Amino acid sequence: MKKTILLLLFMFSILGFGQQQTVAYSIAPASFEESDAVTLTFFGNSINESAWGVTGQALYLWSWSFDLNDTNEDCPTNGSWNNSNEANKLIYNTASDTYSITFTPNAFYSRTGIGRMGFLIKAKDGSGDKKSQNILTEVGVFQATLTSLIENSTTVLNSGANLSVSATNTNGNASYNLKANGISLHSNTATSHYVFQHTNIVSNQNYELEITQNGTTLVKTFSVIINPNIANETLPADVVEGINYVAGDPSKAILVLDAPLKDFVYVAGSFNNWQPDTRYAMKKDTAPNSTKFWLELTDLTPGQVETYQYWVIDQTPIANAPVLVKTADPYSTLVLSPFDDPQIPTSTYPNLPAYPAGQEREVTVLQTNQSPYNWQIENFSKPKKEDLIIYEVLIRDFDANRSFQNLIDKIDYFKNLNINAIELMPVMEFEGNESWGYNTSFHMALDKFYGTEEKLKELIDVCHQNGIAVILDVALNHAFGRNPMVRMWMDDADGDGWGEPNVENPYFNQTAKHSYNVGSDFNHQSLKTQNYVKRVVKHWVENFKIDGFRWDLTKGFTQNCTSGDDTCTNSYQQDRVDVLKTYADYSWSLDETHYVIFEHLGSSVEERQWANYRMTEAVPKGVMMWSEMWTSYKNLAQGQTSNINFDRMGHKAHGFIGKRSLGYMESHDKDRIMYEMTQFGVSTNPSHNVKDLNIALKRMSALGAVTIPVPGPKMLWHFADLGMDNSIWTCESGVVNSDNDGNNNGDCKLATKPQPQWANNWMANTNRNQIYKDWSRLNRLKINEPVFEGDYNINSGTQTPRISIYTGSETASGNTLKNVVIIANFSVTSQNINPNFPYGGTWYDLMDASNATTVSGTTTSISLAPGAFKVFGNQAATLAVNNSIEPDVKLALYPNPTVRSFQVNKTLEAISIFDSTGKLVKTYKGYYKAGYMFDVSNLYPGIYFVKVKDKGGVLNTLKLIKVD
Repeated sequence: MKKTILLLLFMFSILGFGQQQTVAYSIAPASFEESDAVTLTFFGNSINESAWGVTGQALYLWSWSFDLNDTNEDCPTNGSWNNSNEANKLIYNTASDTYSITFTPNAFYSRTGIGRMGFLIKAKDGSGDKKSQNILTEVGVFQATLTSLIENSTTVLNSGANLSVSATNTNGNASYNLKANGISLHSNTATSHYVFQHTNIVSNQNYELEITQNGTTLVKTFSVIINPNIANETLPADVVEGINYVAGDPSKAILVLDAPLKDFVYVAGSFNNWQPDTRYAMKKDTAPNSTKFWLELTDLTPGQVETYQYWVIDQTPIANAPVLVKTADPYSTLVLSPFDDPQIPTSTYPNLPAYPAGQEREVTVLQTNQSPYNWQIENFSKPKKEDLIIYEVLIRDFDANRSFQNLIDKIDYFKNLNINAIELMPVMEFEGNESWGYNTSFHMALDKFYGTEEKLKELIDVCHQNGIAVILDVALNHAFGRNPMVRMWMDDADGDGWGEPNVENPYFNQTAKHSYNVGSDFNHQSLKTQNYVKRVVKHWVENFKIDGFRWDLTKGFTQNCTSGDDTCTNSYQQDRVDVLKTYADYSWSLDETHYVIFEHLGSSVEERQWANYRMTEAVPKGVMMWSEMWTSYKNLAQGQTSNINFDRMGHKAHGFIGKRSLGYMESHDKDRIMYEMTQFGVSTNPSHNVKDLNIALKRMSALGAVTIPVPGPKMLWHFADLGMDNSIWTCESGVVNSDNDGNNNGDCKLATKPQPQWANNWMANTNRNQIYKDWSRLNRLKINEPVFEGDYNINSGTQTPRISIYTGSETASGNTLKNVVIIANFSVTSQNINPNFPYGGTWYDLMDASNATTVSGTTTSISLAPGAFKVFGNQAATLAVNNSIEPDVKLALYPNPTVRSFQVNKTLEAISIFDSTGKLVKTYKGYYKAGYMFDVSNLYPGIYFVKVKDKGGVLNTLKLIKVD
């Protein structure tokens, strides 16, 4: 039977992100089938269009639908949140001052069997406050209503109390069946009114009232929670919030939850069949002013995967706050999601624990007696901050399989490029799978879409074996709606279990205190927030050996501004300076060489407070500051003549006493310079048309030459080194969807990008590979030649920029490489350029050790073709032009026999182990440096054959003897 909708006109109160607004609407006709036309009308006198920046009455419907199993799908014609589809634009009626839209549900949503529809109205760009609150409506002429209880409500009772249940239905008689914890409790047939009293309730109950009419069943849910009269007992010593595994006893674990203003908490999980009784009520800590609850779990099976949630109860909640919140642990290190997990490939995350049937929202995974990762590099010696060449990677768009394994498999790509650090865009559990990762919901849990904890640790270990540091991008300005600390103190007026922080929330602001916020804004003046942030830092540093953090959106770490005040947000804020110093101090207390990087992009006055902080210590600290120079380098690459000054690529223009300006020309948030060249480059010279792909590719080497060598850390966005020319607005299909009006309102910015770099073998493309080789050489020079840690002068703002890098006196000659002069030609015609050498003599082309130029004075001009560059040194580099290769040694496996592990004395990319019958028992694929320890502790004693493939592709087979 198809369902229909019955809804009367009423006034609906809407809470926006930063404002409150009352919107009136109607639905006509009052009752209709999903195959009938319906008109939604919104009354203009209840809408403040100017507050949303709406002109010309341009309002849009954003809508979604639920099927009978409550599966949610967005309307296919919605468009994107920041760029609504014109098909969903509301029609404005001047005479009545109303907005309306007419559609047939099953056609509009492109589905049948619709149980509910949801909708809101918004500006075309729905960011910030430009929307109304979600409106949900039931569909069907057959409807039922609970009359004694509120649907999805929780009633708290003392043990032994009673509960009255009553309901009515429309459209004639129906059959009723009341279930408690999945077992039928009472039934009644052929009635339009249902009444029942459940007596002497002594345990928690989850009720389902099934109402059936003519083959259609509606289900009303509600629950009872028994007040456990919790015990007060002192929190055990040395435990922290989250899971505490008990040393020496893998049958136990202690859970700790900080829940201010809450009355009691149950722990529901696989260990109690998700039906906790009073034995699973958490105890309340007795320490003065403590708001912590705790529980010791016993009789756990060592090594067995368990899952759990907290049932958090507030018996007298403030308006719109729920009585019961079921939530995963805020300090989860692994969560299971009913929303995202079904789409995770088994090849990426083998043996992913199953989400527990019958539950909702995320659950936390608990497992005692886990085997620790066998780190090959225990104490990695980090590259100096001054020498960093950071390669920014979005795992999702690095390779088609979108996994940590992809990076492991490509370790030679990083190694041969001579970068010495990889920065991973957020890998913490975020909402959805196709994401940049900044919509984080659990900051200590790894997002499973990229792989397992073991695989991330392997990636970090392999990087460390190859001299490459690993930096994590962390989004601790905000969190999104699945975050437990959002949900435990939220406004949830419609009772759907989601909401924004309410006034009681001890972690989050109700409205953002800066103008760039997404999600829910952390209050970093709250000690609870500060403690949470420090735990996040500690987790990744200590458990994953992470070398540093790039702190996203540090402008948001103030409490002094409002969501619409750019001037305040961009001004000096002392509270922001202080709290970020506190976080940096904590990082350095764990690891004094830890990299601390801020994405602030603000005034140098505030940035100097961090960049110069603790720089005079024996181990100099100082925060590295993102220094974005995209516009200048983009214009320079295009062949433009204005706005091409890139002096701020270095630290001196910022007033930093140390080299803490992390300069870059491209990042994940900026369009590809290659795309900008091919679309908007100067094309006045037919023989050097910048819009031509191959001409643009040749200019990228020169762009690297005036970027990478500038003293101080640098960052490259992945595949700029191969001339990636996909626009940031490229959709997964390959179509570029940009509005081209300069306002960055195009769709697909966050979309998964195509992978032509591997599919089309760009490494074999001469022009693309030349960029890779040139940048590799520049990286190697910068990292290994001391002169690039010296002083510098930049002469930019011209199409023929000059960079002078030197140690000691710029004009004094020497017998070591102490002076470097870089020139480039970004015009579209050949130019005679004076390198302005600081003194005469022989100058060497550092990109070609066999080439030297002799000058008699400092005014010798050099002719450079358009897009060409030169890197001169007063002495030849101490490095050979080609990268060193592994020496030719005889292949050997040792120790042999072995008990637990063996090593091979050559670098390998694959290894397979076969037993004596020829059965494959173990494989490794990736990059394994000579001496890597291959674990075979789980193999039975006997003779095995080990087939290895070295980095040159040569296959060999060795015999291995495994003993007890």
